[in-house]
Amino acid sequence: MVSFELIIVNDLNENPPAATMTTTDLRRNVDALGRPMRDLRISVMDRCNFRCPYCMPQHTFHEGYRFLKSAERLSFEEIVRLTRIATTLGVRKLRITGGEPLLRPNLSDLIGDLGTLPGIDDIALTTNGVLLAKYATELKAAGLTRITVSLDSLDPQVFAAMSGGYGGVEQVLEGIDAARTAGLAPIKVNVVVQRGLNDHTVPELLQRFRHTGVIVRFIEYMDVGNRNHWRPELVVSSAELAARIGARWPLRPLESNYRGEVAERHAYADGGGEIGFISSVTQPFCGACSRARLSSDGSLYTCLFATEGADLRGPMRAGASDSELLELLRNIWNGRRDRYSEQRAELRARTDRKVEMHYIGG
Repeated sequence: MVSFELIIVNDLNENPPAATMTTTDLRRNVDALGRPMRDLRISVMDRCNFRCPYCMPQHTFHEGYRFLKSAERLSFEEIVRLTRIATTLGVRKLRITGGEPLLRPNLSDLIGDLGTLPGIDDIALTTNGVLLAKYATELKAAGLTRITVSLDSLDPQVFAAMSGGYGGVEQVLEGIDAARTAGLAPIKVNVVVQRGLNDHTVPELLQRFRHTGVIVRFIEYMDVGNRNHWRPELVVSSAELAARIGARWPLRPLESNYRGEVAERHAYADGGGEIGFISSVTQPFCGACSRARLSSDGSLYTCLFATEGADLRGPMRAGASDSELLELLRNIWNGRRDRYSEQRAELRARTDRKVEMHYIGG
């Protein structure tokens, strides 16, 4: 019991809660494994303008596929309301995701409204970058803090294979340049590395972003959703990739920015910038996971690999009060025991369905 209390107190010191919360409240707002809720990832759109085979393959998500209707998605007002309630449980950081979030009309209005909430000190967005050049300036003006762009390769053929043939490398690079011009920083580029598919293109991508201030982060290929045909042999471990990169550009480790940071940070020894490694498969970080995920139709998921979510849209539209929604959120989080990455082998053997990544974001 003593060790549990120490964990919570240390976490609170490193991540101060909203001013309205008491120490008693905070100790109530942890999950069954003592983890607080600090991050909320908000999916605003289930649609995407890519058809990545490991996420939204064309043969499934074809022209006749039924995506959510507008009325089935949470409105901006509903998203803001749920987020405001979540801040009273300790949420400080927001990430806007999809699908492709820039397909949602007037997204900057939502970001502006979220930025007014007390306790929120960071708003980020993850995008495939194709529409970023069009919206970067207004997103920054609305209060977006920083941006992450998914870009798995600069090789046009590899890029096409991993995007389903949609979009182009130059569009994504133009979006990144526009984000830099707009003052969004830091800009991070996320690369999902699959053995035999894009791992050989890593040096070219790193060379493109060295000395630019853009942080490239490599993500071990994960068994997200039900369609990517994941196999362990397709994973390039962070350790292997770091060794490959270090043989060309020596690296030195960096301290974490905060407790629970998912990326292991490294810097080029020659001052060329920073890169990161996200090792969900070989070095799970479930023990410090503080992330909840809100789907575009209003379900709350407590893990990227969850099999089901908890409906918030239904009670909210049925007239639930703020206090009732708060208790619903609190009870969901208090009961959370998720640690899929630490139990991958066991859970894969008995779990045949997981929520799709396009539905709740990465």
